[in-house]
Amino acid sequence: MVVKARTERLGIRTSPEQKELLEAASDIEGTSVSEFVLSHATAAAQMLLADRRYFFLSDQRWVEFTHRLDEPAREVSGLRDLMKLPSILDIEGV
Repeated sequence: MVVKARTERLGIRTSPEQKELLEAASDIEGTSVSEFVLSHATAAAQMLLADRRYFFLSDQRWVEFTHRLDEPAREVSGLRDLMKLPSILDIEGV
């Protein structure tokens, strides 16, 4: 694992209760509060982003998924009419 130099700074404000909680948790892990917060915030950010970029399926579920993707599109009742209605995203004069 390559560790990059930490050149950026991030500051946060906490309540006294939050600070106490973070200090207690970092003590249990044997890290500083900064290292604890950075480590756990980074892991949470990676999970959040991965959840939006990737998904994992068993081999059987993958086959089912790809078969569904290959099926022809179905007509959804009322969808064509709905798509003809003006949207708040429509820009006048364009």
